[in-house]
Amino acid sequence: MKLEVLTIGTELLLGYTVDTNAAELGRALAAAGAEVARRATVPDRPDAIRTAVVEALDRTGFVIATGGLGPTRDDLTKTVVADLMKRRLVLDEELLAGIEARFKRMGRPMPAINRTQAEVPEGATVLPNPRGTAPGLWVEDARGRVVVLLPGVPREMRGLLVEQVLPRIVERQGAARRVVSSRTVRTTGVSESALAERVGPIEPDIAPLTLAYLPSVDGVDLRVTAWDLDPTDAEARLAGAVERLVTAVGEHGYGVDDADLAAVVLDALRRGRHRLGVAESCTGGMIAERVTNIPGASDTFIGGVVAYADVIKTAALKVPLETLEAYGAVSEETVRAMAEGAQRLFSADSSIAVTGIAGPGGGTPEKPVGTVWLAARVHTTTRAIKRVLPGDRDDVRRRAAQASLDLLRRLLAEA
Repeated sequence: MKLEVLTIGTELLLGYTVDTNAAELGRALAAAGAEVARRATVPDRPDAIRTAVVEALDRTGFVIATGGLGPTRDDLTKTVVADLMKRRLVLDEELLAGIEARFKRMGRPMPAINRTQAEVPEGATVLPNPRGTAPGLWVEDARGRVVVLLPGVPREMRGLLVEQVLPRIVERQGAARRVVSSRTVRTTGVSESALAERVGPIEPDIAPLTLAYLPSVDGVDLRVTAWDLDPTDAEARLAGAVERLVTAVGEHGYGVDDADLAAVVLDALRRGRHRLGVAESCTGGMIAERVTNIPGASDTFIGGVVAYADVIKTAALKVPLETLEAYGAVSEETVRAMAEGAQRLFSADSSIAVTGIAGPGGGTPEKPVGTVWLAARVHTTTRAIKRVLPGDRDDVRRRAAQASLDLLRRLLAEA
């Protein structure tokens, strides 16, 4: 089953809003067995919307559009599609009552302008939207061509997609449904080329599955994809491929699919009944943020200190002044002292520390921008490593936070 995706909004083209809807639609539709043959983005202009929908219907006969269903003057999608499909807009009294009730629950009167959101193309299937005032619409013509209209608000779009659209697409395909499905093995602390040496020999064996290397500041994801296969066959093949990839990447792999390194580290700490404290300089609290983003972190994470200035390193973490004067803030000696200080300060048996030069200034020939020292400590064992990380200031800080968590993960695995 082939279809096209159309995202509508001038703000998308100007770059003020990131088009997350297109990416989410691509992933979900592939898993449901639909092939996205093309996707396009157009501004909030009637001629542009009409042309895009007409061309998509001519090519595939099925288009899913997001955006332009609100009550304001620039929300034109529904009107354009109704005219194109030669359907007049009619007031849906049940929809109107639902919109009025929604405003009443919020303690506000419904603005008259919202009444237009209860107008739907005659004969269209209304897709109820409990998360907002704009319903989704499924409009099918006499030739079997379909236009699905979804709100542009990501949360609303996602809900309607999962609850209303995907089930209809699956049903439309019947027993012959095929899927495009992916699994991911997550790695960190290893380069793409080094991974290719480990994983390359496996690629011919997992055909017809394909393998993609997806590098980012957090590491390299290995995404294996099954194309146009029966769902059961795809699942079995992907499970086997993931098992082989996990074995091949070894200690560099920290999880599969949506695994979060901070969550993996917290699980390892819990298994060892450890408590964690962190000391951060150049990352400015990023490690603590990563950890506390995980629900339930409070049973393991004690706290952190952002020891940005040297005076805080000495006052809060008890880093000896002589150490700072002799070796500098960005050094193995200092980061080890920071890790020990965090352990003492929070009465924890494990700790992470990081100090470095994130840039864009502050580097020297001996310590260029991107130089970071990381330390992880469990009981009385401290491991410290130096990295020279690429990228801009944000990249360096994010890479340092990830590398720090990974250093503790590896130390815990050896304990």
